[in-house]
Amino acid sequence: MIRMLLRTSALIPLLYAAGALAGPTPSTGLGPKAASPATVAAQQAVVASLPPDGGRDADFARRGFVASRTDPVIVNAKGKAVWQLDAYAFVDGAAPASVNPSLWREMKHLKAHGLFKVTDGVWQVRGFDVSNMTVIKGQTGWIVIDPLTNRETAAAALELVNAQLGQRPVSAVIYSHSHADHFGGVRGVIDEADAAGRKVPIIAPARFMEETSSENIMAGAAMGRRANYQFGAGLAPGAQGQMGSGIGMGVAGGEITLIAPNDTIARTGETRTVDGVALEFQIVSGSEAPSELNVYVAPAKVFLSAEMSTCSLHNILTPRGAKVRDTHAWAGYLDEALQRYGQRSDAVISSHCWPRFGQGEVSAMLASQRDNYRYLHDQSVRAMNRGETMVEIAEGLKQPPELAAQWYNHGYYGTYSHNSKAVYQFYLGWYDANPANLNPWPPVERARKYVAAMGGAKKVVALAKSAMAAGDYRWASDLLNQALFADPADTQARALLADSYEQQGYQAESGIWRNQFLAAARDLRSSYKAAAVNTQSADLIGAVPTQLLLDSVATRFDPGKLGGRTMGINLVMPERKESAGVELTGTTMFTRMEPLAAPAATITAPRRILLGMLFLKLPLAQLEMAGLKVEGDRAAAQAWLDALDPMPAGFNIAEP
Repeated sequence: MIRMLLRTSALIPLLYAAGALAGPTPSTGLGPKAASPATVAAQQAVVASLPPDGGRDADFARRGFVASRTDPVIVNAKGKAVWQLDAYAFVDGAAPASVNPSLWREMKHLKAHGLFKVTDGVWQVRGFDVSNMTVIKGQTGWIVIDPLTNRETAAAALELVNAQLGQRPVSAVIYSHSHADHFGGVRGVIDEADAAGRKVPIIAPARFMEETSSENIMAGAAMGRRANYQFGAGLAPGAQGQMGSGIGMGVAGGEITLIAPNDTIARTGETRTVDGVALEFQIVSGSEAPSELNVYVAPAKVFLSAEMSTCSLHNILTPRGAKVRDTHAWAGYLDEALQRYGQRSDAVISSHCWPRFGQGEVSAMLASQRDNYRYLHDQSVRAMNRGETMVEIAEGLKQPPELAAQWYNHGYYGTYSHNSKAVYQFYLGWYDANPANLNPWPPVERARKYVAAMGGAKKVVALAKSAMAAGDYRWASDLLNQALFADPADTQARALLADSYEQQGYQAESGIWRNQFLAAARDLRSSYKAAAVNTQSADLIGAVPTQLLLDSVATRFDPGKLGGRTMGINLVMPERKESAGVELTGTTMFTRMEPLAAPAATITAPRRILLGMLFLKLPLAQLEMAGLKVEGDRAAAQAWLDALDPMPAGFNIAEP
């Protein structure tokens, strides 16, 4: 019973479970509107500004195609669809007015799905998830790099590989980095017991487990809700709906799993001979992820640049929230890759998007993307040191034409606006040194004061209508956001704000900017209702070390509920031969992986039952029936558990 509950509850709002994170579907609210004349004009201006299309991307995106699944729908064990391969088949011909023409072109290439041959011995399965699975032929089996997000999509990808190339076991797994779309499908390609029995290497960069825990568990609740907006969860693919993520299609909604790595790479230049294949690794931690590596497949002369270089400018600070990335280091890693692997590589592949073929293409892409990130960094810092704030930098910094001439430097995922602010934050934080911004009123109070100062809600709405009529949706959104935060019951402001967001979404070149605007419009029209998040991610929790899990629990501890009481609780997990001491100091919960000498109570149970107690807040009496044992002061143990907040549900974003 406990195992079932752990599998089906809101343990971790993981970042990429788009199917599980879907918000409400509009039922009675207004649906999407048509593109406005201002948006039509903006799209026409985009067409005039785009670089020439020589057809290279169309060729590269489809080169080496072997086959795809006959049935486009991938389902889970219960028969529920978790992925549809042809969801973006509608992307063809000229762009409609409701989609930025540059993003429309990008999706024409990203929608390609199936098994693709890169070169002898190296293939990729693309379009089965937001990420790619890379497969290398070893002496005895398949070496799998980045087994997608979900068990189901990874299993379907491997099934296609075996059907087309011949049945072979998986002889090794490599996680390029600590984001769920690059490890979550591991149990779809290999079983943990089988991996241990055959001594299958599972390779990851150093600190992989710590960073996986930090992002997916510690800050998982807030990131999970914000990821609804970033990936457009619940928005149907369509010309007025979701248009992918800019580096892939949508995100599969199956089960996220994890098997802990048994081999780690700590430095650039480390090598492994994996199932007879010579591999060299480049550590790029601090670029797209805090724990990340690239792989050079020496025999095939293929460089896998995981997410350091893709078909788009990436995010320095992802909108869902994460640790700010080091743009200077990112550019340095690209230069290092150019020097180490540029002349040795006949193809560059990544864990998103499509490859580039030919040594000249490899070197040109690495050099150009290096310059793109370095320009973004240096010019943001240059403006910062002149006293410009992050908002001023974002407004003024433009991509040079020679960089914009390459399609892969465009902002389909990250943008110059968002990233320049992230560079500022990396060095100086959120505060711009103006004392007016040091301690402003919070959003609701500030909005009420602004609306009153401007002459009341009717005046604000009238100004917003004028701005919208002029096509100034940025100013209209600013005004209407104040009106809505001042009075959430103002239905006119709510409806107009949704309309202004929608038009900005239609105009966005970035797939995830589009998603955020359209997700906000949907929430405003359908009144978002907070609900528990079901990500079916108990498997990931099972793989994360106990210390990291307990550190996450500590972020839900409310010391006020204990009234300053100090005490200790021991947790004993006999099947793992683990014990943890929980010290409650009156203000904090601090955990060590060793028992306390004189605890108020000792709780003994298998770890999965303790997780039910800590994450699901199941009653002690119910857990005692399942085998949990409390020794000592039971009331003290209960008081501690009562002081833990429940796992957060969703929360409003577009309104108070």
